[in-house]
Amino acid sequence: MSGHDEARLPPAECADMEDVRREIDRIDERMVELLAERFAYVDRAWQIKMGTQEGATVPWRIQQVIDRVRAKAEKQGLPPALAEALWRQMIGWFIQYEEERMKPPPAGDGD
Repeated sequence: MSGHDEARLPPAECADMEDVRREIDRIDERMVELLAERFAYVDRAWQIKMGTQEGATVPWRIQQVIDRVRAKAEKQGLPPALAEALWRQMIGWFIQYEEERMKPPPAGDGD
């Protein structure tokens, strides 16, 4: 880990909004790091898919991810519907990103 957990203050121990906001900011930093890591894999995925018949949208994989995330959310005390909504939004963005990169280049005009 990158040391983010060292200053963790449990929610019940937050004395004021400054404590709460500091912890939310700490969590947001970790989330951005994890999303950037996930993005790097998505960025590689479209490159690999270019050499296959697989498109950007793979319905069975989307459902597999959603099912896994909902189950994990429930175990962690996060409303599964919230987790699903967030993941569907993120997956939709990543699919659009992949589709843009997988488009054939426009036909040149010979220059």
